[in-house]
Amino acid sequence: MAAHPSVHAPIRVCITLGTRPEAIKMAPVIQQFRQASGFETQVVLTGQHREMVDQVMQLFELQADRDLKIMQPKQTLTEITCRSLQGLETLFKELAPQIVLVQGDTTTAFAAALAAFYQQIPVGHVEAGLRTDNIFNPFPEEANRRLISQITTLHFAPTATSVANIEASGTVGAIHQTGNTVIDALLTVAQKQPACKVPGLDWSQYRVILSTVHRRENWGTPLTDIAQSFLQILDKFPDTALLLPLHRNPTVRDPLTAALGDHPRVFLTEPLDYAQLVGAMQRCYLLLTDSGGLQEEAPGLGKPVLVLRETTERPEAVQAGTAKLVGTDPSRVTAAAAELLGNAAAYEAMAKAVNPFGDGQAAKRIVQLVTDYFNRELF
Repeated sequence: MAAHPSVHAPIRVCITLGTRPEAIKMAPVIQQFRQASGFETQVVLTGQHREMVDQVMQLFELQADRDLKIMQPKQTLTEITCRSLQGLETLFKELAPQIVLVQGDTTTAFAAALAAFYQQIPVGHVEAGLRTDNIFNPFPEEANRRLISQITTLHFAPTATSVANIEASGTVGAIHQTGNTVIDALLTVAQKQPACKVPGLDWSQYRVILSTVHRRENWGTPLTDIAQSFLQILDKFPDTALLLPLHRNPTVRDPLTAALGDHPRVFLTEPLDYAQLVGAMQRCYLLLTDSGGLQEEAPGLGKPVLVLRETTERPEAVQAGTAKLVGTDPSRVTAAAAELLGNAAAYEAMAKAVNPFGDGQAAKRIVQLVTDYFNRELF
């Protein structure tokens, strides 16, 4: 069990992350903890992702204190879990954190929460309570976040729906609604109006559809269907272009390149860094994505989102009218895109809907809640 601090000793906080989405959503939290008095903050990277995390850390002018460097080519979920768990066990014994913060539903987050639990260190779960109620969709994220919830001491839920999900899960620990830290990060970067220069793409010439595709449940036939959808949309609307940053995984990259690489209005790029991605969101017309984060971010910039999945752990976006689930069937995807591209009223209804994911103050609330937790523990 982590020892309680003395009245004057700083609280030792360990913030763990391994992927780009974690880095984006934890960057405001890291910044707030490092600015606050009374904390000794250690940032630990597992290395589940590499270059993409480094880009985010540079953008927010952050440095990790430790890096497990676990990344290997074609790594499996088992390998990621085992290497993270073993590395974090050693590290937590050395650093003796009094609380470990994890974010979301990645394998890194699950392994870090489990490693902390094994040493009886309290776990704070940022972006807690997301659910699809389908254990295999998304995979493995739905299982990861459910398992993390069972061993969490402080649940930092982004929305009222997330709070209700945790309450229904039979978990222990205190539940707090904070908003989503991704809005904190988004607003900070968007204020700078970052550029997004893509060779050959004239943003003023086309209505640009921005897309990201990477989910495991979309590998194989669904990915081929998504590519077919893009071709149908481009054929139906000659004033549109597609900007598609390709995931580095060849399982995703190769089929999309084969299907779309020769089209004159398709712009396939390497993954955009976060500033470029925000710049692309600010300039695009709409988004087609299977990304969870973009469902939260794009509405903050007034951009409609068509979700290329059958389920979402962010039903608030659908309920608010900022996002629509369209799956991967080409006829369904094309019809949904056509409605937004051909019907100004339908587009405006989604573009002007209120983003339900927060006000940009989530990280400050999390720091205060951790402070309050230790104050109660002390006194």
